[in-house]
Amino acid sequence: MRGRGQITLPPEIRKKLKVGEGDDVLFYVNEQGQIVVDQVHIIDPEQAWFWTERWQKFEREVDEDIAAGRVHTFANVDEAIAFLDAPDEDEEGEDSHATN
Repeated sequence: MRGRGQITLPPEIRKKLKVGEGDDVLFYVNEQGQIVVDQVHIIDPEQAWFWTERWQKFEREVDEDIAAGRVHTFANVDEAIAFLDAPDEDEEGEDSHATN
C-alpha cells in the first residue's frame, strides 16, 4: 500500500477487470465477507438518459424490429418523407406509421 491508500493491481487482475491507468475501480465487501474488486463505468451526466431503463427498453424494441426485418430503407430524404406522408392502410384501416 502506498501513501494516501493507493494500491497497485497486478497485471493479471487489471487484465481480468479490463482496467488501465486512470480507470476507476470499486472495492466492497459482499454478503459472504469477501472483498470484491470491480470495474466502475462512469456515465457522463449528459448521456445518463440513454442508460435509463425506459430508454434501454426502446433500444431493445428497435433491435428486435431490425432483427425481424421491420425496417425501411430509402435512397434519399424525399423518399423517406413521402413514405411517412403516405397513408398506410392495414386491415383495420389504421395508419401504421403513427406512433403510440
